[in-house]
Amino acid sequence: MNASVSPQKVVLVTGASSGIGQCIAAYLAACGYRVFGTSRSGAALPDAADVTMLVMDVDDDASVARAIAALLQQAGRLDAVINNAGWALMGPIEETSMAEAREQMETNFFGLLRVCRAVLPILRGQSSGHIVNISSLGGVFGMPYSGLYSASKFAVEGLSESLRLETRRLGVKVVLIEPGDTQSQLPLKRREVQATGERSPYRSSYERFKAQQARDEAKAPTAHAVAALVERVLRHPNPALRHSVAKLDQRMVPFLKRLLPQRWFEALVGDAMGV
Repeated sequence: MNASVSPQKVVLVTGASSGIGQCIAAYLAACGYRVFGTSRSGAALPDAADVTMLVMDVDDDASVARAIAALLQQAGRLDAVINNAGWALMGPIEETSMAEAREQMETNFFGLLRVCRAVLPILRGQSSGHIVNISSLGGVFGMPYSGLYSASKFAVEGLSESLRLETRRLGVKVVLIEPGDTQSQLPLKRREVQATGERSPYRSSYERFKAQQARDEAKAPTAHAVAALVERVLRHPNPALRHSVAKLDQRMVPFLKRLLPQRWFEALVGDAMGV
C-alpha cells in the first residue's frame, strides 16, 4: 500500500457492506483516505473500523440526499465518489418480467445516476474531484443470460462517457472500472428471473452457462486488484476513461470484439460460456 494521503482526501463508496465495495472502502482507509461507505442498513464493517458507514438506498432520492448531507456535515468536503452499489439479474431475456428489468435498471443505472447528480454540485464547487463508476466487462459485450445486467452496465458506460466530456473543464474526472469475474458476494446475491422453469426452451443452454460461470468464478481473482486500481486512479492527475481488471483471457474480450468478425466473436464467446 501507499503512504498516507496528505491532506486527507474524503471518499464516498456506495455499496460498501460487502464484496468489491467493502474491499475498496477498507483498502482506501488503510491508505490514509477518510472513507465513508454506504449500505441500506448503515451497519459498521467488521474489519474496517476506519470506514464511517452511512445509510443510503441508491434507489431513493431522499435517502441519497440525506447521506450526502450527513457526509458533508461530518467531513466538510468530498473529493471522490466510487459508485459501486449494484446487483446482478440472471436468466433469459424473454423470460424476464418488466418488473424485474426495471428493478435491475433502477439500482445499477438510475441509482448511479442519482448519486452522480447529488455529488456533482459539490465537486464542481471545489473545481476538483473524481467520479469512479464500477462497470463490468459485461458492459463491454452482451453476456448471455445476463442481458439486463449487461444493459445496465452498457448504460453506465454511455453515461460515463458523456459525463466525462461535460465535466472535463470543470475539474471533475470521470472514470470507468471494468472488472471481470471477481471473488465477491455478487454471485451470492445474484437473482434469477422467476419465470424460468424446467420447461423453458432455454433450460439446457442456461444450465450449461451457469455451470461454466460457476467454474470461472471459482478461479477468479480477489477484489484486492480492483481496490488497488481504484486507489491508483484517485492518485493519477489525468486518469484514462476505461480501466479493466480481470484475468488475461477476459481482458482480451473487448480487444477481440473490435478485431474479429461478429460471427467469429459470437462463436468464441458462446463456446467459452457454454452456450
